[in-house]
Amino acid sequence: MDWNRQQHSPMPSHRYRDVFARVPVEPLARTWPDRRLTRAPLWVPVDLRDGNQALAEPMDPERKRRFFELMVAIGYKEIEVGYPSASQTDFDFVRLLATSELVPDEVTIVVFTPARPELIARTLESIQGIRGQVVVHMYAATAPVWRDVVLRRTRDELAELVRAGAEQVLRSAGESVRFQFSPEVFNLTEPDYILELADQVTKVWDARPERPVILNLPATVEVATPNVYADQIEYMDQNLPRRDGVILSVHPHNDRGTGIACAELAVLAGAQRVEGCIFGNGERTGNVDLATLALNLHTQGVDPMIDFSDLDRIRETVEYCTRMPIHPRHPYVGELVHTAFSGTHQDAIRKGLAARTGERWEVPYLPIDPADVGRGYEAVVRVNSQSGKGGIAHVLETAYGVQMSAAEQVSFARHVQRHTDATGREASAAELKTLYEEVYGCSN
Repeated sequence: MDWNRQQHSPMPSHRYRDVFARVPVEPLARTWPDRRLTRAPLWVPVDLRDGNQALAEPMDPERKRRFFELMVAIGYKEIEVGYPSASQTDFDFVRLLATSELVPDEVTIVVFTPARPELIARTLESIQGIRGQVVVHMYAATAPVWRDVVLRRTRDELAELVRAGAEQVLRSAGESVRFQFSPEVFNLTEPDYILELADQVTKVWDARPERPVILNLPATVEVATPNVYADQIEYMDQNLPRRDGVILSVHPHNDRGTGIACAELAVLAGAQRVEGCIFGNGERTGNVDLATLALNLHTQGVDPMIDFSDLDRIRETVEYCTRMPIHPRHPYVGELVHTAFSGTHQDAIRKGLAARTGERWEVPYLPIDPADVGRGYEAVVRVNSQSGKGGIAHVLETAYGVQMSAAEQVSFARHVQRHTDATGREASAAELKTLYEEVYGCSN
């Protein structure tokens, strides 16, 4: 390939194995590539548990409460609220929810626990007296490296730990409690072992359509291309015991930067429930971003079933609660995601906005109408040294009603170009107006 002149790097890539050398990926007659996303899954934000664990400064009770109230207000109906056995703050927050009117009748809260007797007991203590439905989410790390190095248990020993934990939860839980199991690092665990554990917990918990068990299959550490995760999920979808009594859930992380794709393909492959964080906070590179997933559906004509129509307010609340800023280029919510500086982009957007008729949204370079998420059109076009005559004309026209002829647009653009080249920065609408008056000696 004479056209490709890339050279071997000095990086030690030979030290790593691909996913197929680490875990069996069962062959299947896959059907997910031919499916389409036509409805939203059940969204389950884990910002108060998984996201909170990833913060340098975990949320205090006031921040946790404010975040919880936000999630309720925008429409989440199942919310993971904490890890009660991990800290007194988490335990106290769950007790607050259990003893107050903060949880609406239609909202289910989820509490998280390892499959260890003393921690299960502490978790069940935290939900005593709660009105309404609650999910006890029990997990155990199941992948070989975790079993061998971290837990130092054989497959049989770990299966016994999971079985005992499931029985303990069942004995102590009331009728309002539902059950969830996560084989942590599912995507690096042998498929036959996942099926063995799934059979065990769904049998203990009597999984049936009237009281389904949630089986959550996390890509705890993302290690493969998204199509591999989709294959793993579809294999489980096709082979799970008591499938009609199981809600198949996924929890993708973003180590390879493809968490969104993993979640979308997993839903195509049979997942019915998706756990993540609203803007993707989480350990390492984060959990899957629920806002992006939901708004991706919205831009395909599918109701996301969550209200992001005031996205800046949501962003401000999340930034306050997490003490972390959101990147200006973050999908949908970032400050600059609806903004064009390039002249060719600006010209196309200007013409697209002018040509709009009816409700249908089809504007070049803008996959979503900023108004859908509570944004205006003022910042859609901004001017710097990369901008062209159409963008400059658009800013002056929308901000001040200045109308320029085609010849004036060409001429004035040269003046603006010299100005922005000299300053090296963006020119505001007010600066453009001043420059226009200087050039033409009047106010249009």
